[in-house]
Amino acid sequence: MVRLDYLAAFAVTLAGSATAIDLDITSEESIKNAAATAAFNTMSYYTGNQTGQIPGNINSSWWEGGALFDTMIQYWYFTGDASNNPAVSQGMYFQRGNDNYMPSNWSSYMGNDDQMAWALAAMTAAELDFPQGTDMPSWLTLAERVFNMQAARWDTNTCGGGLRWQIWPYEAGYTMKNAVSNGGLFQLAARLARYTNNQTYSDWAETIWNWSVTHLINEDKWTVADSTQTDSNCSTVGNNQWTYNYGMYLGGAAYMYNYTNGETAKWKTGLDGLLNTTFTTFFPEKYGGEIMSEVLCEPLQVCNDAEITFKGLLAGDLTFVSIMAPYTASDILPRLQGSAAGAAKQCSGGDSGTVCGVRWYQSTWDGWSGMEEDMSATSIFTSNLVAYKDQAPATQTTATNETVSANGTVTGSGTTTTSTTSESSGVVKSGASALAYGPFGVIAAVVAVAIA
Repeated sequence: MVRLDYLAAFAVTLAGSATAIDLDITSEESIKNAAATAAFNTMSYYTGNQTGQIPGNINSSWWEGGALFDTMIQYWYFTGDASNNPAVSQGMYFQRGNDNYMPSNWSSYMGNDDQMAWALAAMTAAELDFPQGTDMPSWLTLAERVFNMQAARWDTNTCGGGLRWQIWPYEAGYTMKNAVSNGGLFQLAARLARYTNNQTYSDWAETIWNWSVTHLINEDKWTVADSTQTDSNCSTVGNNQWTYNYGMYLGGAAYMYNYTNGETAKWKTGLDGLLNTTFTTFFPEKYGGEIMSEVLCEPLQVCNDAEITFKGLLAGDLTFVSIMAPYTASDILPRLQGSAAGAAKQCSGGDSGTVCGVRWYQSTWDGWSGMEEDMSATSIFTSNLVAYKDQAPATQTTATNETVSANGTVTGSGTTTTSTTSESSGVVKSGASALAYGPFGVIAAVVAVAIA
């Protein structure tokens, strides 16, 4: 469904504007071209698919590989451009560890949020029917395995629950329970609830949300605190405001709104409250109210690489919020469009004249460049293609990829058969490995052999 009513408002504003990435926000083809340019620039930094390199490894920042591939899976889904799929598949499978995204080269020093970045990418792959490799575990299996591990880490010994930031006691930050870890587990639970229709996931989403609104989310102001400390029994919070934190909880609330058919008031109330705060905080009126900004670090240009990715991740979350809770689209889409228009102007640096910076509200390149800048630009351009997509993300019963559910039922590819293969792992029975074939089965098979 093309949402022309939202697109038309931008036609006059952008007509004749000169940008290095020449974007007409009212043209699907123009948006795809802008996304393709940014995606190409992004992947030009990625070396994991080159001989002798480590697939999925990003500048020694392991979690960013998950964020990158999540972005590229969405890019493929909205544009139809499969050129990056082999690299994405290779990295997603190579880093899967024991099908739980705890590979040996990172498992001794990682945070729950790091592991979750990969699980959410796998969940995106499941929902968007991203091609699966032959004889590889299903994307659902990988997402469920991470959920099982993290749910088992739910810590009721301090603060009445909550997930710690770091996994191991010797890590700095182990005493912290933060928004991105708990918000990530909440979002994964909500998405698994909708995808599998398994009540256990819905119950977990409720549990995590209830704990979060007690310790991290202020229901009066609908602000999301960055973290709290077990040392104080979570009586105090760090109130730094980051787009990433809001995106996690917004996405989860929207999926729960959809899962409950909009009939549970708490999800609409929470979604509306968080969305309003997101708009007022991260789309500042001084920039017109429709251009996203990472307000803690952008004004002084002190964002680190991780923080530069946050806006793009929020853009992706807002995209799916607008799908899961369609009534929000009229407020979300103008802001995605305004941000894309700003980013196109900002992408005017480097020898190519298309290198993207950080400040989307600044009409000329701010001098910053890197994979993270281009990745966020890719995401904001891609997100605008939601106006042309009328297909909701798949569930286990509508997916074309084959998966094996906890009860041994094989679904997808137009089949429903019973399998004797199932697997129990911790809190919720996990989907077992399954053969799965997508439209790029030949490519996926080659990748599977290459990394076996």
